Amino acid sequence: MNHNRLGWTISVILFILVLYPLAAVMIQVLLPGIFFGRFELGDWKLLLEIFRRPLWQKSLENSLLLGIGTTLLATLLGSALAVARAGWSFRTSKLLDASAWLLLITPSFILAQGWVLFAAGGGIAVELLGWRWVTPAVFQPAGLIFIMMLSKFPFAYLSVYAALEWKVDQLAHAARLSGATALTVWRTIQGPLLLPAVLAGAALVFMDTIGDFGMPASIAAVYKFPTLPYSIYSAIYTSPIRFDMAGVLSFYLVVLIGLAMVLQFYALKRSRFDFLSGGAVRGVPKPAGRLGPLLASLNVLFLMVAIGIPIGANVLMSVFVTQGGGFAFDNLTLSHYGRLFAGGGDLLEGLWHSLLIAAAAAAIGLLVGLGVAYVLTYSDFRFKRAVETVSIITLAVPGVVLGIGYIFVWNQAWLENIGLLLYGTPWILVLAAVAGAIPVITRLMTGAMAKVPAQLLTAAQLQGGGFFARIRHILLPLIRGALVSAALAAFGSSMFDLAVNSILFPPKFSTLPVAINKSFEDLDFGYASAATVTGSALVILIILAAERLLRRKEAHS
Repeated sequence: MNHNRLGWTISVILFILVLYPLAAVMIQVLLPGIFFGRFELGDWKLLLEIFRRPLWQKSLENSLLLGIGTTLLATLLGSALAVARAGWSFRTSKLLDASAWLLLITPSFILAQGWVLFAAGGGIAVELLGWRWVTPAVFQPAGLIFIMMLSKFPFAYLSVYAALEWKVDQLAHAARLSGATALTVWRTIQGPLLLPAVLAGAALVFMDTIGDFGMPASIAAVYKFPTLPYSIYSAIYTSPIRFDMAGVLSFYLVVLIGLAMVLQFYALKRSRFDFLSGGAVRGVPKPAGRLGPLLASLNVLFLMVAIGIPIGANVLMSVFVTQGGGFAFDNLTLSHYGRLFAGGGDLLEGLWHSLLIAAAAAAIGLLVGLGVAYVLTYSDFRFKRAVETVSIITLAVPGVVLGIGYIFVWNQAWLENIGLLLYGTPWILVLAAVAGAIPVITRLMTGAMAKVPAQLLTAAQLQGGGFFARIRHILLPLIRGALVSAALAAFGSSMFDLAVNSILFPPKFSTLPVAINKSFEDLDFGYASAATVTGSALVILIILAAERLLRRKEAHS
């Protein structure tokens, strides 16, 4: 296959999956009704209504408050933890690394549900521990920022920790020999070298926070705190449907995220430091000495709050008869788990549907991601930089915005005549899941392909090997491990996408995250917690079993 033909094919696929739905959100604001057979010019004044309509304005204010507050605190926390982790070696340091990844891949609505179970008026903190101050402390803007900080700091932590892999001690020593104080060395040398990583982490925190749908969706059960993503969802699922409200709020959400990306690129461009040629050496944490026990204890205490509370609360509530009964023997029960499997409950149906959707998304996404990575790595396609940009857009774009775009694109009457009216069918969930999985798959595939010389493929081509033969017999065997990782990563991420599932799930078609969230909204906390624990455990077991099986086949082949 010609590289240009492959490049254009991939470009069309990415346009359909990503660019067109996002553009549709913007077009709907300018031309309302265009996707439903009505051509009329939009009123630009509608964009200013966000400053006059109380709910719209409050949603914008809350999102900005949550985004800015979480960005500042999570970036400070993540950077400080990264500096401590890179600087000293202590017993529980590896737990911090594992916990950061765990928080990164755990769906935000599960973490938020755990905090609600812990801090609500009749929750674990009040009923078991008697900490009545926890409820008013958590269910206020500052408390929500605190919760978001504990779940979003891994973005900053991993970004800064990766930058600390290399140290430029020679520059620091030279500055100290010239009379500079330790503070001056940090301010003029070490700090500026870390600035790009700090800014990158901060941008990721802001984009993930302001587009987060899981937290406000879970908190809404006990505390009203409307944000842009949740108000967009409410506009679609209220009567009458408010496409004008959804379009305007989506517009502002995309603008805010776009500004964050532009500022990040500008800051990174202005703050480039090529220091690997300046005597840089790989950093090795120093023994903490007397500080070791203190650092290890503080780390464990921190992780007990960041992970122990939200995960532990879900586990406890799944086996408690009542929240206030405590650990008494007569308050322990497995009845919540029994309800999951009684009469084919919502969880089993939702789990089965989510498994099928995730499996289809992983398979299709793997093909698309493989094509994107090939274009980026081996082709001379003229627009491959644009392909790269589009392939990572869904990392930043919130699921609710993508879901709204999919409604506009796939809910048009003329599509029914050609059998492509996908709205209201499970296939629209598959397409949205593929769009969300493409960035992860592409990054993994690109990294693996970078290790395979293009000369191998060229030599096979000179011997008469066709395009698909070269891919099958040369490239795929060499990147099989990355293929397995990419497929499992796509599968796992597609299972718990609450935003897309909540926006696009067909009538009378339950999925795992929707079933869990619905039970939580109905205040059936025991059942919701049991469903969360069971669903998460099953997904983890499936991923581990599949990885072990596929890796074993790889080892014997």
